[in-house]
Order: sequence, then C-alpha cells, then structure tokens
Amino acid sequence: MPETPFAPARIRSLPSWLLGRAAARGHRLVAEALAREGMRMMHHAVLSAVAELGPVSQAELGRSLGIDPKDMVGIVGDLEGEGLVTRRPDPRDRRKNAIAISEEGERRLVRTRRLGDEANDELTAGLSAAEREQLMALLRRVAEPDEPCREA
Repeated sequence: MPETPFAPARIRSLPSWLLGRAAARGHRLVAEALAREGMRMMHHAVLSAVAELGPVSQAELGRSLGIDPKDMVGIVGDLEGEGLVTRRPDPRDRRKNAIAISEEGERRLVRTRRLGDEANDELTAGLSAAEREQLMALLRRVAEPDEPCREA
C-alpha cells in the first residue's frame, strides 16, 4: 500500500495539498526521532516552551501554546513524573503553579532538539542551504501573511 494516498493530478498540483504532504512527512520524521528519546511531540513543545519562558504559570503555558487546560494538566503531569519539569506555587500568585525546567529536562531537551534538527535535515535533504533558507522564508510568508517580513 502506498504511503501517499491517491490524489488526482489537479489536486496534486495545489500548494495546499503539497504543503499538507510535506507537513505530514515532517511530523512523521520528527515524531519518530523524538520517540527514540521517549518523547512525544506535544510534550517536546511544552518542554521547549517552559525552557524558553522560564518559570511560567501552567495557565499561561497553555494559552501560549494553544493547549486546552485539561490537556496541559496531563502533559505537565507526565513531564513532572519523568523529572523534566517542576511544579511549585508561583511566588507572584500562590493560587497558581509555576512550571520550571529541571536539570534533567534541560539535558533531555538538548538531546531532543538534536534529534528534531536531524529529522528536519532529513526532510530538507534534497535542498541546498540557500534553498532551505528560501523555503523557510516562503513558508513564513504563507503561514503568517499578516506578520512583517523577517529573516531567521
């Protein structure tokens, strides 16, 4: 059975179809890479956000990533159970939890970032460095048409 389902030629010529196929391949490659570290994509996104935002309330973390609060509780619980984050009362508001990355979380994040980078390198292996930069610039313009043009 083919990995890519049949699509008529007219559909295969649409940017939306091609972007969807590329996204599906990228998600598969990254998910498989992260799985080698026992990490799921959403958990990796949350761990990355915690590392970037610093101690952050669970509610703010969920809002920033667009994750439902009920789902965020489970993801943070999973990460905490693995010793990758800590959850403590927020010093600014004791009614909230502040989530911070642990030393083990930082070590795991280094490894998962490397695996993610390798997966993205595999995704774009057929492109030159200049073509990769051009692809990223074009994708930003397509994905965020109202944002001012910026370089990476």
